[in-house]
Amino acid sequence: MGFTIAQKIIKAHLVEGEMVVGSEIGLRIDQTLTQDATGTMAYLEFEAMGVPRVKTERSVAYIDHNTLQTGFENADDHRFIQSIAKKHGIWFSRPGNGICHQLHLERFGIPGKTLIGSDSHTPTGGGLGMLAMGAGGLDVAVAMGGGTYYITMPKMVRVNLSGKLPAWVSAKDVILEVLRIMSVKGGVGKIIEYGGEGVRTLTVPERATITNMGAELGATTSIFPSDDITYSFMKAQGREADWSELKADDDAVYDEVIEIDLSSLKPLAAAPHSPDNIKSIEELKGKKIDQVLIGSCTNSSYLDLMRVAAILKGKTVHPDVSLGIAPGSKQVFNMLAQNGALADIIASGARVLECACGPCIGMGQSPNSGGISLRTFNRNFEGRSGTADGQVYLVSPETAAVSAIAGVFTDARELGEAANIELPEKFYINDNMILEPASVEEADSVEILRGPNIKPFPVTEELPAEIAAKALLKVGDNITTDHIMPAGAKILPYRSNIPHLSQYCFGVCDSTFPERAKAEGKSIVIGGSNYGQGSSREHAALVPLYLGVKAVIVKSFARIHLANLVNAGIVPMTFVDPDDYDRVDQLDELRIPDIREALSAGTATVINVTKGTEFTVKCEVSGRQRDILLAGGLLNYTKNNA
Repeated sequence: MGFTIAQKIIKAHLVEGEMVVGSEIGLRIDQTLTQDATGTMAYLEFEAMGVPRVKTERSVAYIDHNTLQTGFENADDHRFIQSIAKKHGIWFSRPGNGICHQLHLERFGIPGKTLIGSDSHTPTGGGLGMLAMGAGGLDVAVAMGGGTYYITMPKMVRVNLSGKLPAWVSAKDVILEVLRIMSVKGGVGKIIEYGGEGVRTLTVPERATITNMGAELGATTSIFPSDDITYSFMKAQGREADWSELKADDDAVYDEVIEIDLSSLKPLAAAPHSPDNIKSIEELKGKKIDQVLIGSCTNSSYLDLMRVAAILKGKTVHPDVSLGIAPGSKQVFNMLAQNGALADIIASGARVLECACGPCIGMGQSPNSGGISLRTFNRNFEGRSGTADGQVYLVSPETAAVSAIAGVFTDARELGEAANIELPEKFYINDNMILEPASVEEADSVEILRGPNIKPFPVTEELPAEIAAKALLKVGDNITTDHIMPAGAKILPYRSNIPHLSQYCFGVCDSTFPERAKAEGKSIVIGGSNYGQGSSREHAALVPLYLGVKAVIVKSFARIHLANLVNAGIVPMTFVDPDDYDRVDQLDELRIPDIREALSAGTATVINVTKGTEFTVKCEVSGRQRDILLAGGLLNYTKNNA
């Protein structure tokens, strides 16, 4: 039996365990990336380990999230990250250089390598043939220190692509179709691997759009083959020496196969408030819009923005629409300026934003009250835009551009023949915004610059003999990390200040939770299916830890959040009988006796003291994760086993 692409990379990097679906495996990590919203905490954790220099082949710190500087906090954090990167052997991408995933694809990604990043859209690297996965900051810190990264061995899903995309249908429509088929939780515990003759019709930027939004499936990662298309892209980036061919064996076996005929696809949109709420543009045609935003790590490539510029050329943005466009990298921005496409964009009335994540994480450009916003981004969770009642639709750059001109949802296919945009034979390369770290000899003289916004990591303690606390909060299905720990311009600057962040915890669900949690001192959270979907932000575990959350009991977890809860020392449990969820009410007093023994047994009895009943929960963690929980979190565990 042959191997899939992902299995080949896993086999080559396997440090611990066996490649048996559902079992824990440990992987050697070649590369890491961080961004500034999660990076400050990740580097504080790295410091706490006492490792003088990173041990990966390449670690890069990107500044792309918290670039709006309305106070000292973001600027201070950037100085901290720059200084710690210089000291500890990490490459540093300065603010303005671009979005981490777009930049890593351009300048650092290598087929066949493993990459983890403290950002859930790290699977963008799968467009190059990398095994690229989102992870919590603490897991990234451990990997930088030379430690093993652990995952549950995933199932393999093959998406067979046939045919070729019609005019005005794009890679964004491909991944929206996959989301329609699989849903936001359909990829949990799986790697999505793309194959078939249709793959050869897709460029690397198009493949990266698809793997980027694979995060919305809940998948471990997504990956494409590394072929001559990959080689051409890397050669155009001056990095052909890093290329190698990578493809699945002809007799590789997959757990699931999905067939998609590219030629049959139509322009699609993800309607509020979930990436899998898929509608066709035909259904939405004529609906008035208020705002259009083009960019993000999903759709800000040279190819995307050249197509947008061709649509906007000689046109004017509708007077009722605000159009913002953010190039994904300085390379893209420079090339648009050099070939005149930027002039066409500016002349249309578009507002050109800096090369950063910006509005995708609620960092500016919030829509008007109740406004309908078309975005080429990857998430449209409720409130994420910064406007509580904003109605965000996820669309392709082509749909976004034609709709911005018309003022209503518009099917780009009505424009007739599309402009033929091809990737250049050579990209403009200028890495002057990427700083090399200090040499080993120089490192001792580098001073770490810390601002007053940086606060200590929350204190963790060994797991007690039992957990007794109120079910202080009960929430439903598909609770995202944005629900638990929101993003946005007002909150993101405090990612290194857990005490300040705590006042916003679960604010979207229940604004009273932080004060109630502080008053109680300890608590349990009850949730539904796919709890913790969305970003990799470990703050969605660290802030509840600070507020005294001891356990989370749900129907099912999203992969990264489950790992982050374990790393924080919060016990994750699932209902054996999902109907027991309905038998627990908010504020019920719960008691979990013998919790330390229960972790070894894999199940625990939860006594509902208020109702005089009890139910059983599963504690499905590996032996290593059990030891982490017993120690009170990964930092304690790492120190104990140093």
